[in-house]
Amino acid sequence: MRDRRVCPQGRTRSVGPGGLDGSNWSRGKPPRGFCFLGESFWAEGGEMTGTLRERLIALIEPVVADLGFELVELELAPGVVRLFIDHSDGVRVENCERVSREVSALLDVEDPIPTAYRLEVSSPGLDRVLRTRAHFERFVGERVWIELKVPRAQGRRRYTGRLAAVDDEGIRLVVDEQPVSMAFGEIGKAKLAP
Repeated sequence: MRDRRVCPQGRTRSVGPGGLDGSNWSRGKPPRGFCFLGESFWAEGGEMTGTLRERLIALIEPVVADLGFELVELELAPGVVRLFIDHSDGVRVENCERVSREVSALLDVEDPIPTAYRLEVSSPGLDRVLRTRAHFERFVGERVWIELKVPRAQGRRRYTGRLAAVDDEGIRLVVDEQPVSMAFGEIGKAKLAP
């Protein structure tokens, strides 16, 4: 954790081990609107920014891969870092424990998260997230749920259908017997639809 913080008004304050001016932060997160030097880690409403998520994926994914697992998704919530891992033979509790120990050691050394957090490791479940092109390719022919970042001209944002194809541009679904194409950049969220 850094030892100097910048408030939205540009004033800096020293931070002791317990928090702002030595006091503890409530619920494990900084005061509303509080920023850290260099980048904002918390957005309005207590959400962590994408920048930290991307940095964590870049740090954690190679370690998970070295252990023989795939990092399916990383979720951030105030006070929680949640990893979803997968393996061709499935994921057992012992696997989650092993990944948790290794990732925890990495995060202790790198210290990328400025607040207290709980690390959770789990299997992806039946409604697993589709985050990468490889995820989509693996599940061609399966039923998927897609939420676009921005609604299309006709106002539709969510689609559920069979994943028909994946190419360099994006994906093609069959929704109500109609083909629907989407670029990867349009997709906000995607998961299997059991």
